[in-house]
Amino acid sequence: MTDAYDEPAGIAARGTVLVAAGRGETAGAYVRFGRRISADGYRVRVLPDVTADLGASFAAAEKLLVDDALPGPKVIAGSDTGALFGLALAARRAPGLDALIVAGLPIARPGGINLLGWDDEVTARTACPNHQRVLGEGAATPGALFAAPIPPALIGHAGNVCLPTLGLHGDADTISPLDEARPHYPGTLVAIAGGRHDVLNDVSHRTVAATVVLFLERLRLGADLPVIAATQ
Repeated sequence: MTDAYDEPAGIAARGTVLVAAGRGETAGAYVRFGRRISADGYRVRVLPDVTADLGASFAAAEKLLVDDALPGPKVIAGSDTGALFGLALAARRAPGLDALIVAGLPIARPGGINLLGWDDEVTARTACPNHQRVLGEGAATPGALFAAPIPPALIGHAGNVCLPTLGLHGDADTISPLDEARPHYPGTLVAIAGGRHDVLNDVSHRTVAATVVLFLERLRLGADLPVIAATQ
């Protein structure tokens, strides 16, 4: 089941963004993101925790990508394992997929991460009080980021991606430090000052959403991403 956010009434849809939620996340973690991106004319569909059933998640995403009722260009956006899912989908050459937005790419760290409990986990995920509240109300399963290894089927696909890709990563991410994650990003990487792991939903969520929309608008002009706004 996907959550849906459509463009405002009377406005022609400008494209479709499929959001792949990461480990332990429900679609509820992306209500704010979905509403904001759809307000700019893009249809948004959110897949809950794609790692819960990878086969079903791939099938659901691939079905949406070839759905003629959803306008192109079609982009998949994901955070944490949702980002890895997007890379894997691109490596599968999924029909209908035009571009990727990958955020908070996770890295394998020997010994794991030393967090003392749910409060520490929430703090490491986001500094945004509203998103902390959303997580605490059930949008994420405590410990899900660390309870199980990343599914092998999602590892090692960045080098096989040939699509336009926007990367977003917080420079204060302690779960997946930027310097360690940077080599795993294809395409353009934008570092978010002070951003933590849930960079799509952190305190700079407005700037992140604006960066996403700018990428989507350039994509509409072509896969070579023509520049719209040039600093002089």
